[in-house]
Amino acid sequence: MAPDQDRAAGSLYRKVAADLREAITSGGYGDNGRLPAEGALAEQYGVSRGTVRQALAMLRADGLVTSRRGTRRVVLGTARVQSFSELLSFTHWARSMGEEPGGRLESLIRRPADAAEREQLRLEPGTEVYVTLRLRTLSGKPVMVERTVYPPRVGEVVAQLPPDVVSHTEPLREHGILFTDADHTIDVVAANADDARLLGCRRGSPLLREKRRTTDPTGTPVEWSQDRYLPGTVAFSIHNSLASSALSRHAREND
Repeated sequence: MAPDQDRAAGSLYRKVAADLREAITSGGYGDNGRLPAEGALAEQYGVSRGTVRQALAMLRADGLVTSRRGTRRVVLGTARVQSFSELLSFTHWARSMGEEPGGRLESLIRRPADAAEREQLRLEPGTEVYVTLRLRTLSGKPVMVERTVYPPRVGEVVAQLPPDVVSHTEPLREHGILFTDADHTIDVVAANADDARLLGCRRGSPLLREKRRTTDPTGTPVEWSQDRYLPGTVAFSIHNSLASSALSRHAREND
């Protein structure tokens, strides 16, 4: 296939996937509903079945539909899907999904780093860190409480930002501080008093937590963060293959 034809084919299945993703996340098929058969989708979009299969593979990798072949795909849920390759910027991901991201700083304090923070950020004893507590929203609705610990050189910049700034990543980039690689841990925790107040949930209710340590291109830690999401608002996906892994994609691209 010629290069132009390759690009055209790639564009087609991505367009089909984007249209189906929008319909799924907006509730067009409901949870556990079934998508039309491959043949019907091919006719609807005026493409081949192969193009439809490629589009469905993207949705499957995002955790939006089941992976069974030969049957009509079942919609697994309408939660917004965030891939590991996009976790470095909540704002960028939200906008890519057609959502309007929001942020509100609840508190910012400067204090000596504790032992765990010194280990994660590779700091000397007695080093002071900047600790922020932020509420993050999607289209005005609270979805996540963000707790981030910054080393001094990063925290000094964050401390100068307006409290309602949507993104910390973008202004930090303007100061030459780049977020390029991250280690993630996903688990479940009970909501504490601050979580309950900001997210409107009950204290002790389960929240999805993503712990993240991010480094710059030199491998120097630039943040240690714990984000707590309301259930049903965000889903995380992992894609593995013999050729690539989403978990290590940033490290290879920035080598």
